[in-house]
Amino acid sequence: MKNIVKMSDLTNEEVYELITRALELKNGAKVEAREDLFVANLFFENSTRTKHSFEVAEHKHRLNVINFDAATSSVNKGETLYDTCKTLEMLGCNMLVIRHSQDAYYNELSNLNIPILSGGDGSGEHPSQCLLDLMTMYEKFGTFENLNIIIAGDIKNSRVARSNYNMLTRLGAKVKFVCPDIFKDETLGDVVDFDEIIDKVDVCMLLRVQHERHDSKMGLSKEEYHNNYGLTKERYNKLKESAIVMHPAPVNRGMEIDTKLVEAPKSVIFEQMKNGMYMRQAMIEKIIKDNNL
Repeated sequence: MKNIVKMSDLTNEEVYELITRALELKNGAKVEAREDLFVANLFFENSTRTKHSFEVAEHKHRLNVINFDAATSSVNKGETLYDTCKTLEMLGCNMLVIRHSQDAYYNELSNLNIPILSGGDGSGEHPSQCLLDLMTMYEKFGTFENLNIIIAGDIKNSRVARSNYNMLTRLGAKVKFVCPDIFKDETLGDVVDFDEIIDKVDVCMLLRVQHERHDSKMGLSKEEYHNNYGLTKERYNKLKESAIVMHPAPVNRGMEIDTKLVEAPKSVIFEQMKNGMYMRQAMIEKIIKDNNL
C-alpha cells in the first residue's frame, strides 16, 4: 500500500513531479473524474485550510466525500483509531485523509488495505503543507538550490518546520531558524539572530505560536515575542526585493507578523492557501495512480 504520511515516503523525483503537476492544474489542466471512489476525511484536530482544501480537491476529482465527525463518532465510546479506519474500509472507502494529535499515528494502521494521506500527525510531519510550500517557492524561484530560507517561530512544536527543513535540505536549500530558547529543537538546524540574517534571505517563513501544545507559559508577552522573533515592519523593509514571506496559517496577527504585512507585496500567505488545493489534487491523483484504484 502506497501512502503519503511523511516526506520520506517521496523521492526527490516524486516531489518535483507533484510540484509540476500541481502547477499544471493551477494553469487549467483537467483531472479524471472518479465518481466510483469514496474518500473519508478524519480530522481529530481543528482545521480550516487543510480540511477544506482536501475537500475541494476531492470534489474536483468527483470523489464521493465522507466528512467523518469525531465529536459524534464511536471514538467517544472508546473505539481505537485503527478500528475506526478499518470500519470505513469495510464500508467501502477507497482512501483516507487523516489528521491526528498523536505522533506517527499511521504506525498503528499498517493492516489497512486502503491508502492514507496525512493531514498532519501531532508534532511530527505535515506532508501536504510541506509540498504546497515547496510548490509556492518553486513557482517563484524555479529552483531550491542554494535558496536561503529562514523559518521563524515555534520550531519545537511545528510539524511544518520539521517537514520543510528535511525536504528543503534534501533539495539543496540552506535553512536556518529563529526562535526563543523554549522553542528550540536540537535535532534540526542552526538557530540564528533574525536581524543578522533578514537582509540575506530569499524566503522568510513564519510559524504560528502553538499555545495549545505548550505545557507552560512562553514567558514572553505578545509584543515582546513580535519585537524579538516576529516579522516587524522594520524587518520586512530589510528583505531583498525578490524575497517572499510565507506562513502556513492560521496567523496570530501582531505576534508572528505585523497585521499590515499579511497582504503586503512580498507576502504569498494567501497564495499558499490557493496552491494548497492544487497540490492536494495532485497528491490525490498520485495516490489513485500508485495504488491502481
